[in-house]
Amino acid sequence: MGEILEKLIKFGVVGGSGLVVDFGLTFFFKERVGINKYIANALGFTLAATTNFYFNKRWTFEDTSRDVLDQYSLFFAIALVGLGLNQLVLYALHHYVKTHFYVAKLIATALVVFWNFTMNYLITFPS
Repeated sequence: MGEILEKLIKFGVVGGSGLVVDFGLTFFFKERVGINKYIANALGFTLAATTNFYFNKRWTFEDTSRDVLDQYSLFFAIALVGLGLNQLVLYALHHYVKTHFYVAKLIATALVVFWNFTMNYLITFPS
């Protein structure tokens, strides 16, 4: 298997765990705490991005650089752009197309994965 395909698969596995964190926390903040659904979505996405950074650094990209703060800043900046894309797709699907909120969130998340992987492969963890 090619190196980039292997990393993409690992990125997907880490993303799957991040999806559980993201959806779990979004549900918790939206349904249990009662905060605005878009703020809940941003919180879930942000906290998942933080856990994903650690697992992607260690496992996906097997990065040993000690420049963690700079890498985290890049990773988080890419995630923030991804969050913006996620929010736009989520809003458009939920508000205009009338897609169920969590179905729209799943579609938005799937689309943003390709942005996040490409940018992190090229910028945050270049080989």
